[in-house]
Amino acid sequence: MTMITHDQIGSDEDLAREVLIVAKDIAPCIASFTDDSEEAKDAIAILSRVYKDIAGRGNRLVKSQRIGSASVDYGTTESAFAGQPRRALRALCATALRSQGTSRASFPADRALAKMWPERY
Repeated sequence: MTMITHDQIGSDEDLAREVLIVAKDIAPCIASFTDDSEEAKDAIAILSRVYKDIAGRGNRLVKSQRIGSASVDYGTTESAFAGQPRRALRALCATALRSQGTSRASFPADRALAKMWPERY
């Protein structure tokens, strides 16, 4: 099992590493995907798209544009992972957890539900 590496995401090593670090914070499960698995391919596709968006600084970030004196104002975004990329990465982890037969939640030990579903960690 080999983890997803920066060279699978993009050619600018620093930017690719940053994208990978943020992705692991959002969806830690991506570190456990096996080589050539569908989950790994999906994660690489998502991360490559985020990398390209950041590297290109395309129309998505343009707030206003003027022709006279050729000026472009860029808007700010909270994260390149905002919206769809974040949801997609989390969905990959949710799917991976379900396929392993684990629950999506943790039940508190000090409540009545603990007797029905004891913690197994």
